[in-house]
Amino acid sequence: MGFLSDIGSFIMTPLYYVISVVLVSFHHVFGAVFGPLSGASWAASIVGLTMVIRAALIPLFVKQINSSRNMQLLQPKVKELQKKYGHDRERLTQETMALYRETGTNPFSSCLPIIIQMPIFLALFRLLNHAAHDQAKGVLTTTDVSHLSNATIFGARISDSFTSTDQVSVKILAAILVLAMTATTFLTQRQLMSKNMPADAMSGPYAQQQKLLLYVLPLVFAVGGIAFPIGVLLYWTTSNLWTMGQQFYVIRNNPAPNTEAFRAKEKRDAEKARRRGESPDAQGPDGAGDVIAPPSDGGPRPAPGAAQRQQPKKQSRSQRKGGGAKPKPAAKPTTEQGETP
Repeated sequence: MGFLSDIGSFIMTPLYYVISVVLVSFHHVFGAVFGPLSGASWAASIVGLTMVIRAALIPLFVKQINSSRNMQLLQPKVKELQKKYGHDRERLTQETMALYRETGTNPFSSCLPIIIQMPIFLALFRLLNHAAHDQAKGVLTTTDVSHLSNATIFGARISDSFTSTDQVSVKILAAILVLAMTATTFLTQRQLMSKNMPADAMSGPYAQQQKLLLYVLPLVFAVGGIAFPIGVLLYWTTSNLWTMGQQFYVIRNNPAPNTEAFRAKEKRDAEKARRRGESPDAQGPDGAGDVIAPPSDGGPRPAPGAAQRQQPKKQSRSQRKGGGAKPKPAAKPTTEQGETP
């Protein structure tokens, strides 16, 4: 146990410092607005901490999305392997993993953001838990710990949890945040499955993995959430909302082929193209284009760009009697020797 405790301390101690530095930095900013003793300043600081962490995880999120897309596109090939090697589970596993290696796909990448966030989640949990017992961690001073442990929001202390007190206001707020955390976890995973997974990817091992995450993760957070401090619940709910917005942007603008989101994007693109096609090319006599008026006699309108017949100029009566100005005779063509034909 001593060895495992040393490993845990080696991993968690740097996280205590990183999280406390970001938290205190935001508290200096929001404390000047809401007051250093207010719960709003600490709650806003936790939200700011969440946004910093999620912004740092954007490259990992992009990798997760790309890997998830590759998994979806590979499902027809995986099904072919299942038909071919379904009788030999070991060979099927080997061929499937070889296919993943060839395409650079990691079937466990969809779990990476959650796995990476778990130590941060645990560090914040312990940071708030120690603050509730007036114990400083990281760069938090005794004054910061005192302010954090006594800061309240909606009548509940940020360091309290559903199970740590009998106060009704704390239990109500904690229950609301647990439900919000559970609902956003479920909706985030469902958004990915319903909008950005093709029909042929809804069966097979990958689909089973996604369905497992869809129902198991919210259940885990719902059961464990009653022991989380208010600040941790606020962190995780904010993180889920960030994920939902991030996924919505990626799925809307770069969906996987043969999905509902892909067809919706094609429809939007076609509508935009149609609107651009409705705008007239000719803008009028202001230099942007020429407008060709229809003929006054009701005849057919000449096509744009077509050569039009030159109309003869009007002559006076004296010019018509005198024959008018005689046109110059056209030059006769000559041969190479200069003779006229």
